[in-house]
Amino acid sequence: MPLFDYYPRKNEPGDKETEKKIFKYSLLFSVVIVGFFWLVKFIEDYSGRDLTEYGILPLQPEGLKGIIFSPFIHGNYDHLLSNTIPFLVLSFALFYFYRNLAYRILFLIYILSGLCVWLGGRDAYHIGASGIVYGLAFFLFFSGVFRKDANLLTIGIIVVFLYGSMFWGIFPIKPGISWESHLWGSMSGVALAWYYRKQGPMRPVSSWENEPDDDDDEPTEEINEEITPENSEINSNGSPVKKEVDKIED
Repeated sequence: MPLFDYYPRKNEPGDKETEKKIFKYSLLFSVVIVGFFWLVKFIEDYSGRDLTEYGILPLQPEGLKGIIFSPFIHGNYDHLLSNTIPFLVLSFALFYFYRNLAYRILFLIYILSGLCVWLGGRDAYHIGASGIVYGLAFFLFFSGVFRKDANLLTIGIIVVFLYGSMFWGIFPIKPGISWESHLWGSMSGVALAWYYRKQGPMRPVSSWENEPDDDDDEPTEEINEEITPENSEINSNGSPVKKEVDKIED
């Protein structure tokens, strides 16, 4: 979307209107994806068919299709609701702040987390969008850290404040939860935050950072010390000898 090429750094005419459009598109995109989550669940309930078989089944050829379909399948409405709000908030933040880069980030988290679960998960069907949620959360936090951008760091801090308890989900604490999805989603987010740290929104360089240091502009002064009776001694031949002066380094 060409609109997402826009990165404001100054208060220029039209900035506010453009930001409003980006806000709407970012929110709309997130709502549409979440809407598909709920639509799949409604279809599953209405048809009476269990779609768990479309989840990720590790190391089985038939389980590969789960890399694509598993994020849209949830065990129950509690499971679906627990992923809905975080996904809505985090995906909106991703698209609003990272614009065109957000498409690649979301796609790669989607594929990498699912593929890693297929390669290293337990022998069971893994379903749900929590792997993507963890990937988004970790990407947003560590991207702000790696970029050293105050605005993006603020987003990362908000993510930690809202979803900091998610950290414990990457450990095998509850057997009925796919901690593998959480773990690999998190690792994917961190890896992508580092890989794309020089793309997308960049920290603006302040004017003072481009100014040369004053010390560099000052010419080096050479001091020629003259031998005078005050700083010299007379040797046995009657000629003056310069005194040794102690050197102190601070």
